Amino acid sequence: MRKLLITAAMGVSLAVSNVAYAAGNMVKPIDVNWSFEGIFGTFDREAIKKGGQIFFEVCNACHSMNLMSYRNLVDIGWTEDEAKELAANYEVQDGPNEEGEMFMRPARLSDRFVSPFPNEKASRFANGGAYPPDLSVITKARVGGPDYIYSLLVGYKDEAPEHVTMAEGTHYNEYFPGHQIFMAAPLYGETVEFPDGTSVDLDTEAKYIVNFLAWAAEPELEERKSLGIKVLLYLIVLTAMLYALKRRIWNRICLDEYTHGPYVDQYQKDLDKHKMPG
Repeated sequence: MRKLLITAAMGVSLAVSNVAYAAGNMVKPIDVNWSFEGIFGTFDREAIKKGGQIFFEVCNACHSMNLMSYRNLVDIGWTEDEAKELAANYEVQDGPNEEGEMFMRPARLSDRFVSPFPNEKASRFANGGAYPPDLSVITKARVGGPDYIYSLLVGYKDEAPEHVTMAEGTHYNEYFPGHQIFMAAPLYGETVEFPDGTSVDLDTEAKYIVNFLAWAAEPELEERKSLGIKVLLYLIVLTAMLYALKRRIWNRICLDEYTHGPYVDQYQKDLDKHKMPG
């Protein structure tokens, strides 16, 4: 189901992007050299974990990640106790109890990330009519993927160009289609203080959260690449073995035709030519 959602998101994203670029209302995202790119690319676990902290302290105020569970955090460096403590900060509906009534309880590791709003209407009402998208596969659902999300986060300008008339409640962003976005700049550098006592600039914060979102969209990426490399090596070895076998078979066929087939006369002449004198 998760793969189907990702595939569908990619398809929709591609269609939308082609229209947008064709219309000329999108700026090409900044090209970032991500650690997870390329056939040998892997995730930066420290960046993912810090990106996760940014999500829960900043992004989760408006955005959901409905496909992620709190237990997934253990895969990227959270201890089980840390993940349980984080989950316990949220409440989910459960039940019915013995009296047949639904009730609220603290979230557990097996629960999906709790959304900030109960439904889309509540989300739009709280955000001036805008609907913050679910971020579960956002790096797959936007053209440019991680580069676009990073560019969007660092692309806010304090003031719009003079020729641009901004709609009420919007903010100028160089990389957002149409350049007017309802979401205010969520990161500004030193937004979050991490457990090691460090705080970083806007550029690094944006890269941390993009690393987290890229992992969330494709947590099996490293396994997929590892399997792909193994399959590629297997095919290379198999091809070399088949080529060696083919040469051996054809050498035998050619030798048989030379000594016993249509070229036997030439074979006899060559024997006589190289025959040692008696």
